[in-house]
Amino acid sequence: MIDATCELRRRQWVKKCNTSAGEIRAAYGRIPNALVQAYTGDGKGKTTAALGLAMRALGHGYKVRMIQFMKGTSFTGELEAAKAFDPNFEIFQFGRDCKYSDKIRSGEAVCEGCGDCFVRMGDPEPCDIEYARQAYELAGATLDEKAADLVILDEIANAVNFGLLSVEDAVSLVERRPDGVELVLTGRDMPKTLIDMADLVTEMKMVKHPYMRGISARHGIEY
Repeated sequence: MIDATCELRRRQWVKKCNTSAGEIRAAYGRIPNALVQAYTGDGKGKTTAALGLAMRALGHGYKVRMIQFMKGTSFTGELEAAKAFDPNFEIFQFGRDCKYSDKIRSGEAVCEGCGDCFVRMGDPEPCDIEYARQAYELAGATLDEKAADLVILDEIANAVNFGLLSVEDAVSLVERRPDGVELVLTGRDMPKTLIDMADLVTEMKMVKHPYMRGISARHGIEY
């Protein structure tokens, strides 16, 4: 069964995409020699690198759309920052939110890693699968319609590894990338098939992490 939150998210992005569909096809897909990039590895920085690339593209007037698989925590700083670039920077989240989001976003509370927003490996809930399917549908529509110049599929590798999407699903999105659209894939343990399809692959390796010293995620740094 699809819960109310899943259905609301679906309606929101469908409405937003359909509103300017006529303009979308003529406007974007403008990056010369556009390629496929993949950021993977066990180190911190994959999403951060993708966001840095987004900032560079925005600086040149390109339109950026980031679709986040398995992420719904609406307190992350990039969501607030993206509002300053509206409508050229859009972030769509498809994952579980946190009941403390408002307080964490304001700095009144911190993320303590309770795990309520996590998907269980090997035992996803129906809503987790539905979120991933919605993200997949939006990614496909974004690519088919050239709805952005730079498209970031954040944590798509994790969605595959957790069984929310098939490798074939991910491959189909890469194959649907039109000319002029730069596509970025992120996530740990990127499937070899996707690595082989990418033109640029960067592996983040963890050498040292503050978590190892008991330092939890920090407001404005890790989220």
